[in-house]
Amino acid sequence: MSIAQWPADERPREKLLARGAFALSDAELLAIFLRTGVKGKSAVDLARELLTQFGDLRGLLSADQVRFCAGKGLGTAKFVQLQAVLEIARRHLLETVKRGDPLTNPADTRNYMAMRLRDHAYEVFAALFLDNRHRMIAFEELFSGTIDGASVHPREVVRKALQHNAAAVIFAHNHPSGVAEPSAADRHITQRLKDALALIDVRVLDHIVVGDDIVSFAERGLL
Repeated sequence: MSIAQWPADERPREKLLARGAFALSDAELLAIFLRTGVKGKSAVDLARELLTQFGDLRGLLSADQVRFCAGKGLGTAKFVQLQAVLEIARRHLLETVKRGDPLTNPADTRNYMAMRLRDHAYEVFAALFLDNRHRMIAFEELFSGTIDGASVHPREVVRKALQHNAAAVIFAHNHPSGVAEPSAADRHITQRLKDALALIDVRVLDHIVVGDDIVSFAERGLL
């Protein structure tokens, strides 16, 4: 049975319009993106099959072109469309953060950091430099590779903070393993940076660890 023959309140598009996008499952959202199924499968059936093939929605969205286009019902045109959608989402989050208003919504900040760092295949340590009203000045990826006490240099972070005339900073780094739980090294690095920046009156507002989940040092009481 095609989706057009389903009851109206079960069709993904109608369900989205009636109840909002948050009410849809991953497969239903993906089906709207796919638009059509393949012979013998509705768009929702195909979406479920693709989610199984790629592991989950994130696995599909982060797949490279070759792997993505090998999926049933997918191809170069769909890959291009998806990359455009993802970039629109990134720019939306960037505009939310850069709007010029103080950062008062921690969820927007966490989502922005996750969007920038989550899909790196290696660890990246980044900083969001803020002015004295906690408005964004700049985002920079500072270090990459294995993030430990030897690879994150407080002197370089202090230099960048002075360069941007920052009054505060939010750090973030990703865990490619997907496990966002802060390590002992993460806590040690954060304290070293906090102590170094305190010497030039720059506050560390948070350190966000990005994995499959997002962990905030501030929310954990680790700062």
